[in-house]
Amino acid sequence: MYEQEEVWVQEAQAGNKQAFSRLVEAYQRPVYNLTYRMLGNAQEAEDAAQETFLRAYSRLRQYDGAFKFSTWILSIANHHCIDRLRKRRTVQVSIDDNPVLQNLEEESVRPEEDLLDREAAVELQRLVSRLEPEYRTPLILRYWEDHSYEEIAEVMGLTVAAVKSRLFRARKQVAELYRDHQVVMTPPSAGLRNPAPATRTIRKDDPHVAMWRTVLAGA
Repeated sequence: MYEQEEVWVQEAQAGNKQAFSRLVEAYQRPVYNLTYRMLGNAQEAEDAAQETFLRAYSRLRQYDGAFKFSTWILSIANHHCIDRLRKRRTVQVSIDDNPVLQNLEEESVRPEEDLLDREAAVELQRLVSRLEPEYRTPLILRYWEDHSYEEIAEVMGLTVAAVKSRLFRARKQVAELYRDHQVVMTPPSAGLRNPAPATRTIRKDDPHVAMWRTVLAGA
């Protein structure tokens, strides 16, 4: 995949829009997953994902091939989400007659909606949304997207030590919020669409239980 990705990037840098569309197809889901979990709103997350790809397209010549394209695009998405969280304003992005972004609209990207326990995810999203942006990012990338510390460091422009420190604080804060509000929930799969508040007990057979026990323990 990495070698094919390099080819697509080189072709896109040469002006091939179809090559960039392939990159969009490859990374639309992880980008949307990040924007949704950072912003907590489906429509705003879609706008942010579209803006991320527009910015990436306009900055292709600035891309440094020494880094993975995935971390570069997620870095753009992360910084854009942080700006939105600070300003909380909606940026309308037109994709009419835009072959690069049409597939985002056509597929109505949603993060594994069919696998989601919606009632549980809304509780966790509420907790994560109370964290400062700099603590949301490492938590999302580590526990939802399974990125390494090194990859998260590249996305955030930090050292690995700084990432581990922020991740520790983020887990601790989530655990404290969980205990303070006595939230009972199931671990999430990947996101949700139009959630409705609810609670549910953690299922012992859920494959993500061990992961979220670590998060809630603040370890």
